[in-house]
Amino acid sequence: MRGFEPSEFQTRVMRAQDLMQRAGLSALLLTTETDVRYFTGFLTRFWESPTRPWYLVLPASGKPVAVIPSIGAALMGQTWLDDIRTWSAPDLQDDGVSLLADALQELTPADADIGMPDGHETHARMPMADIQSLKEALGTRHITGDMGILRKLRMVKSVAEIEKIETACSIAGRAFARVPEIAKPGVPLDAIFRKFQILCLEEGADWVPYLAGGAEHGGYTDVISPAHPTPLEPGDVLMLDTGLVLDGYFSDFDRNWSIGAAHPDVKSAYSRLIEASDAAFEIARPGATAANLFSVMNDVLTNQSEGTDAGRLGHGLGMSLTEWPSLIPTDHTVLKAGMVLTLEPGITVGGKILVHEENIVITDNGPRFISPRVGPDLIEL
Repeated sequence: MRGFEPSEFQTRVMRAQDLMQRAGLSALLLTTETDVRYFTGFLTRFWESPTRPWYLVLPASGKPVAVIPSIGAALMGQTWLDDIRTWSAPDLQDDGVSLLADALQELTPADADIGMPDGHETHARMPMADIQSLKEALGTRHITGDMGILRKLRMVKSVAEIEKIETACSIAGRAFARVPEIAKPGVPLDAIFRKFQILCLEEGADWVPYLAGGAEHGGYTDVISPAHPTPLEPGDVLMLDTGLVLDGYFSDFDRNWSIGAAHPDVKSAYSRLIEASDAAFEIARPGATAANLFSVMNDVLTNQSEGTDAGRLGHGLGMSLTEWPSLIPTDHTVLKAGMVLTLEPGITVGGKILVHEENIVITDNGPRFISPRVGPDLIEL
């Protein structure tokens, strides 16, 4: 099923309003694609254009109110919302600010604290000048942080959300299984990137906003560069890391292949990556922490080897490619059932790096892989 039943959004709103009451917030003001979609189901690629701002007000009680450009009224009208206020955008004099101020004044008391997400991995998708104008228009009302409410809500996924992520992972898994159709000695890396995205679409992805990777002899030197036209050669290690989207939810895992026979050191390093992710998987249970997962992977990776200094060894996954938490030594977020995580260990071998990534979900009965598992032997093409 595409989208969600209205009850899914009603539950999200009620959970948010309970947290708002505890935090003393009279409303939440949301401006980013994922936060707006989380409470409405408003899914569009139109966010790629930076021209128009989009606003959602979540009051202390009742349904959210959309304050959006008129071009989005028809689509927002297909969601469960019934209070949709619009203006003709872009308006260089007043791009929705007065309309937004009116809505906030109507929905909140004069001494209200209005929360906006303000922590790590958040941003406000509206001009700084408009934020200042809004503050002035609100008078005695105050814009504050959201006390981490959006983070708390979005970290723990519903059953319906997990189903979408798992389906996205299944699509990516089928595309990865077809890589031998497109990758062989002599094929340029940039051609493989293009063809792999086509495979993802053929297998059912809505779009492929993220594809990274590399291919060099014995490993790769970075994993974020655009693909270059260098042909694959025997001894190269090819890695593809994709974040494809299905119905607004991401997969995010990678796969590695050796072009021809792999060097024994490469085989050994790759096997250690699998060992590291499996070690984290074994302890990924409610009550463990993000730091615990980092620690067990790092112990495996640094046993007579070197890590990649990538900064973290995994992260949350959902409506965004990367979400809270981060698997780092200082993130003590406690794992809960319903969290979807990536396990992403990296290792150095012969001056190059290898990275392996899997997707898992935390359940009351322990973790479960939602990306198709691979064994410790590096596949040779």
